[in-house]
Formats: sequence, structure tokens, C-alpha cells
Amino acid sequence: MRTYKIAAIPADGIGPEVIEAGLEVLSALEKRDGTIKFDVETFDWGSDYYKQHGVMMPDDGLEQLKPFDAIYFGAVGAADVPDHITLWGLRLPICQGFDQYANVRPTKIIPGVSSPLKDVGVGDLDWVIVRENSEGEYSGHGGRAHKGMPEEVGTEVSIFTRVGVTRIMRYAFALAQSRPRKHLTVVTKSNAQRFGMVMWDEIAAEIAAEFPDVTWDKMLVDAMTVRMVKDPKSIDTIVATNLHADILSDLAGALAGSLGVAPTANIDPEKRFPSMFEPIHGSAFDITGKGIANPVASFWTASQMLDHLGEPEASARLMRAVERVCADGIVTPDVGGTATTSEVTDAVCEAIRRENI
Repeated sequence: MRTYKIAAIPADGIGPEVIEAGLEVLSALEKRDGTIKFDVETFDWGSDYYKQHGVMMPDDGLEQLKPFDAIYFGAVGAADVPDHITLWGLRLPICQGFDQYANVRPTKIIPGVSSPLKDVGVGDLDWVIVRENSEGEYSGHGGRAHKGMPEEVGTEVSIFTRVGVTRIMRYAFALAQSRPRKHLTVVTKSNAQRFGMVMWDEIAAEIAAEFPDVTWDKMLVDAMTVRMVKDPKSIDTIVATNLHADILSDLAGALAGSLGVAPTANIDPEKRFPSMFEPIHGSAFDITGKGIANPVASFWTASQMLDHLGEPEASARLMRAVERVCADGIVTPDVGGTATTSEVTDAVCEAIRRENI
């Protein structure tokens, strides 16, 4: 029996709903497989914790998480707590504290889910966005001076280091190399950002020499948004900065049908620390408690977690079940269906149980 210690942090909004659904699916996989076990501990950190304690998580939160094999994260954000407090109080300290420098966001059109793009269906849009996750525009450097005065100044400093850019480029080229098309698009803005982004471009060219079997091209971020909409079949693997990939991956999720199906993995490739897996849809206050949150993103990111843990067969089994259920039309309202969160979850669990492979 292979046992994995999972730290579940449901956090805010629909996070508890989709993480609960994900844990049900993991339990179904346990029973179906018979050789894996998930030892799950749930942490009540988030906005409610902040309202009680003045912090989003305890001071020793990272130390508490270190012994785990992976972190299964819901969503962070509350209508009555400023966003910079929730983000910098929980998610970013985990990502940066555990040096989860590769944020990996796969995007594809799942059977049964329609893209808003004309004449684009299953197989036509199949991308992976690699987001630099430790520095760049979200480095946390900057400040404000003369607050409230006419001469008030706010600075936000983007940090690009040779170490940081080199390692994310090498990760992205290696990921592109592992995919059938072996193609990488490097997203940049070096026409306007002439220091950090020019270095980004130069390092991309250096690392490309290590991967002669990978074809690559370079796109300015604004032009990339047009290409994603107008020519999705030309794209395979993408690498971009913290900010640029954050924006592009939301566009990618929408083009694939819904942010409700979009997963993400915050990876420490060297496995020095636990990596963190989460849906990218956010806390979605407008549907919290209504029982209609789409759990597919939490299932897909659980599949990423299984791959990272070295369980590719369980990962593939989970995704086959998800695609079968969606193809049968059992989907939530955000993708045009009428099913509830629990109905989709039950159907995926049943598909896992009934599969003969």
C-alpha cells in the first residue's frame, strides 16, 4: 500500500465545496485501485481564520505543511477582506515559501464542454501554460510613500533573476519536449520592458540550444491574446512571466469553455517541499453555498497531483472518468448544464468504480 499525506486547505467561497468533492473522488480512486491510500488532514486557514486571529494562517504554517507529500488547495478571497491580504496571507506565502516556481496550467476542451470559439472543438485546443511562479511582477518588492498626500507614490518592482528565468525556461522546454508536438511559445514584452524582459528573451535563446528537438517561437503578450483566439491550433506549450501567464491562463480557461474546468499545479520540481494543487476559478462568492460550483477543475488538479506523486495510472483513470461524465452531459450550469456539484461528483465516482481498465 502506497500512502500519501495530503494537506487539504479548502479556504474560502466555493473552495470547501470543490475540495470536498475532490476528496470524495480520491476516496473512490483508493477503493478502485486498492494499492494507494490518501492520508488527508484538513486545515481551516483562510478568511474566516483571519477574522478570528488577524492572520490567514498561523506563523508556523509552513512548518506544519512541510511533512506532507502534497497540498490540495481550494480558493482564497472574501468580499469583506481586502484581496491583497488574502492572497499575500495564504497562497503566495506557500508558493514562495516552498519555492513552487513552476505554475503549470493545462487547458483543453473536454468532451461535452463547448468552446466559445467558432469551429473549435475537442482536440483543437490543447495547451499547457507554464507560469513563472516565484518572482517577476509578483515578487513583493515596492512600497508607498507620502500616503494620502498629493505627492503620494506607489512602486511595484518586477524582479527577474538569471537563476529564476533560467530554471523556468528549462522546465518549460523540457515539458514541451515531452509533448507530441515539441513546440514552445515564449511570451514576452521586451519591446517596452527593455531590461528584465530582454534578459528573459536572451535566456530563452540560451536554453533553446539545450533542446534542439524543440521548435520555439516568441510572441509579445498582447499579440499572444490575439493568437490564442484566432489561431488556437498553432499553440502547444507556453511559458510566460508571473503576471502575463496569470492573465493568459484565465483567457485560456474561458476559451476552453469555463474557468470552472481549469486546473493549476504549483510545482517544486526538485521535490524539496510539498507542491500545491488548486483550481484557478477563485472563491466565486456569487455561487457559494448554492451547490452548483463546477468540481471539474478540482478533479483535474487532483489528477495533476497524482501525476506529481508518481501515480500516472490513477491520474489517467480519474481524467477518463471526468471526460466520460462530461461527454454524457452531466455538467454544471457554468458550462450549460443543470447538474449540481454533488451530481457531477457522484457520477465521476461511479464512472471510476465501473471502469474495467
